[in-house]
This record gives sequence, structure tokens and C-alpha cells, in this order.
Amino acid sequence: MIHLIYRKFGNRLHTKDDILSGLTVALALVPEAVAFAIIAGVPPLVGLYAAFMVCLITAVAGGRPGMISGATGALAVIMVGLVKLGNERGVELGLGENAGLQYLFAAVILMGLIQVGCGAMRLGRFIRLIPQPVMFGFVNGLAIVIFQAQFPMFTGAPTEPGAAWLSGSALYLMLGLVALTMFIIQFLPKLTTQVPSSLVAIVTVSLIVISCQLDTLVVGNMSAIGGGLPSLVQFNIPLDWDTFQFILPFSIILAAVGLIESLMTLTLIDELTETRGQSNRECVGQGLANVVTGFFGGMGGCAMIGQSIINIRSGGRGRLSGIAAGSFLLIFILFASPLIERIPLAALTGVMFMVVIGTFEWSSFRILRKIPKTDAFVLVLVSGVTVVTHNLALAVISGVIVSALAFAWKSAHHIHRSSETRKDGVKVYYLHGPLFFGSATEFSNEFKPASDPEEVIIDFKDSRVWDHSGLDAISKLADRYRAAGKILHLQHISPNCRELLKKADSMVDVILLPDDPTYHVANIKVPE
Repeated sequence: MIHLIYRKFGNRLHTKDDILSGLTVALALVPEAVAFAIIAGVPPLVGLYAAFMVCLITAVAGGRPGMISGATGALAVIMVGLVKLGNERGVELGLGENAGLQYLFAAVILMGLIQVGCGAMRLGRFIRLIPQPVMFGFVNGLAIVIFQAQFPMFTGAPTEPGAAWLSGSALYLMLGLVALTMFIIQFLPKLTTQVPSSLVAIVTVSLIVISCQLDTLVVGNMSAIGGGLPSLVQFNIPLDWDTFQFILPFSIILAAVGLIESLMTLTLIDELTETRGQSNRECVGQGLANVVTGFFGGMGGCAMIGQSIINIRSGGRGRLSGIAAGSFLLIFILFASPLIERIPLAALTGVMFMVVIGTFEWSSFRILRKIPKTDAFVLVLVSGVTVVTHNLALAVISGVIVSALAFAWKSAHHIHRSSETRKDGVKVYYLHGPLFFGSATEFSNEFKPASDPEEVIIDFKDSRVWDHSGLDAISKLADRYRAAGKILHLQHISPNCRELLKKADSMVDVILLPDDPTYHVANIKVPE
């Protein structure tokens, strides 16, 4: 079996790097999975099970080698509402006070099916429509969110909201260990790249804390991570139409957030590695992982930008790195929990601080005044929405909408015309720019049928009709000329415009004249 995995997912050059980086990622996954499970209001093992199952399955079936998936905070903040309402619903139906967990599992399964459907319909390609300012805002906002997520590590009880901050020697020790971790990660690669610097930093700081018996917070202070293999969930909730209606809105939101975060992370990893992942396959892989996770008692998940960057920076490039991370995490749960629980949180916090530094797009400060004001606004908007709401889908969608509206506004002002009157008395208007919903009104206002000659030609050689609004503007303009007793022709209609006009023949009757095999003059007749 090991030989087959090696042949399928590894090679001699990268196997060591993938395994060691997978071990590093697995160590960093533990506190994150526990913290996100607590945020969602479910037992820590539910988060750990999700982390290893989602990580393992997406590594095999996903579309981006080297990308790490697991339980995430973006999904956890949505799940907390589902679990709470599920518990209330369980009390009403006599199912007990903890029915919310089973509703969560059902929602995760449906979430996965939706994601598989998105991949099957090849919707992953739409990630290409996300503008660069949105991408910059996404990574900057996410870097700030990851930075903020480390603040509880500087309190006496990281899993309890509102816990008091460390002070005195405890705080200085925590800061010193974090600084030591960051120092090792930053400067060890200058001496050797044979082992991941993050792994060396975690091991070194852990040995110092254990050997010197330093009194600092460790993973075990958050929660015990030991457990057995996950088992198939025995659903006690009714799997009927009412349950489907209850979980569907949550599943749709979870699926959208999961796919957006995964595909944005995929794009970022593509840029870092100068390779290209498969977005549609990633949708399917994420969906399969969540379906399996839901059936086996996990909280679901999606791509994790922080852990993915740790993996890439540590040398993990192949699918074996994700397989190793998921496998090591399972080993921790089954056999090595006493050792993992002794790892100081300071070491893992230092690793995540280095992720923040590596994730933030520092060049955005330099280019902010050099790019168009609209792009600068979008960059700041996406960053701000990400930080304030922690809803990555909302942030990205907001940025895309603003960018699209700005593009439409600019394109609407690009349409203009020139004209000439030929010797035969025919007036020719030369149209420049796209004709669509944003420019349709300006297009219509530029023509005065009452003052034009008996025959008018609109030349579309330098223009294109983009949508129904453009067709409607042409139809109404033809109606105006017809009411004035005059003839309107369309000249030099491009193939895509002719196709649109043919599809709209119930609205606009177009007759193509055979005298020009390349460009055509079209008579517009509006039906009585």
C-alpha cells in the first residue's frame, strides 16, 4: 500500500519534503481545529475529525496539489447559528438538547452535494472573473483575520471568550517563545533547506519548554485531543422534507463560502508555485470530502490559506503532503495525543504570525496610489469586509459587484458616434463602443429622427451589441424612425450581433442583404 501511494503521489525529489511539510501542517492543524469546533459549539473531536478527513480526501480527489483543507473559521461562524437553532428545534420535537449536532452533520452532507454539483456543472471556471484588487483585498483581510485569531493565545484560557490577558512573567515568556519561533523560521533557511524551518522551530521550542519545565500554555490547555476512529453517524433526527427545508439555507451558504475560500486559495497557490490547479475538480473534491465528513461525524471544511502557505513554504508541493498531513493528524488523535498536548501554543502562534507576514500583500501599499481609484477602493473594501464580518464570501462578492458596476459605468461612457451625409442624401452614423444596458440610453438620445433625411444607416463596424438592452434600444430607435416615415438600416453587423438579432426575431425583424459577403446591411422592420 505504501509503495502504491509513493508511486501515485510522490517522487524521489519531493517525497521527503512532502512528508515533513505534512507533519508541520498537522501540528498547526490541531489548535485551529479545536478552536473552530469550540466556535461552532461542537465537541473538539468533531473539528479534529473534520480536519483529518477533509485534508486527506481533498489531497487525493481535489484539483490543487499542495493545498491544505480542513475545518475553518469562515464555516464555523455560520455553523454556530445552525447548531443553536438545531438544538432549539430538537427540544421542540422531543429529540433532546443536542440535536443541533446532527442537524449540522446533515447540513454538511447537503453542502457537499451542492459543491459536487457545482463542479459537475463546471462553475469553478468563474473564479477567473475575480479581479486582482479583490484578490489583494482577500489575502490582506485574511492575513489580518489570522493575526486576530492568535490573540486568544495570549490569554489564560484561549478557548474561553473574554479571558484575561497574560501579564508579567507569563506574558514575557510567551512573547519570547513566539519571537524565538519566528527567528528560527526566518533564518534557518539561510543555513539549510533540508528540513522545514517551521517544523524545526516547533520541535526546538517544545524541547526547550519541556526540558526546562517552563510554565506556559500548551495544546492540552485548549482541549484533550485523544480519541478513536470516527464512526458512521446514526441519525436520530427525522430525515424528511421539513429537515431538508431547515438545513438547505445553511447548506447553500456553507457551500458558497467553502467554494469561494477554496478557489481563492487555489488561485493564490497557483501564483506562489507558478502552476495551475483544476478549479472544477477542486469543487468536486471539496464536495466529496464534506459528504464523507458529514456521514462520519465531522463539521466539514474547506481550503485553509494559512496551512496551505505553511505547506508550500515548507516544501510541500505534491498530493503526498496533504495525505501526510491528514494521516499524521489521525495518528495524533489515535496514538500520540499525550505528546501533541505538550506542544507550547507559543510555537504554533509564532508559525501563524509568519504565515500572516507571508500572506499579506505588502506591495498593495506601494501600488495603492498608482492604480485607479476604483480598484483601490475595491481593495480596501474587500479587506475591511473580511476583517469586520469574517465572511469571506460576502467580502469577495461585494468586491466583484463593485468592480463589475465600475466596469459597466466606464464602458457606458465609451460609446460615441460620428456622422456624414453621402452624395445620394443618405446619412451614415458611425457608432463606436459597446451597446449594452449601461450605454443604451445614451445611444438612443443621440439620434433625432425628425431632423434626419429619409434614409439613415448606422454603421456598427466599431461597435458590438452585448445584451438584450442593446437590442431593445435598436428596436425602439427603429420604431421612432418608422413613426417619422423614414428608413433605418444597420451596416457592418458583426457575427455575434447578427446571432443576437436572429434570436430576437420576435422583437426585431432583420433582413440581411446579399450584396456584401463580409459585412451586411440590415433593414429593421418593427412588427405592426
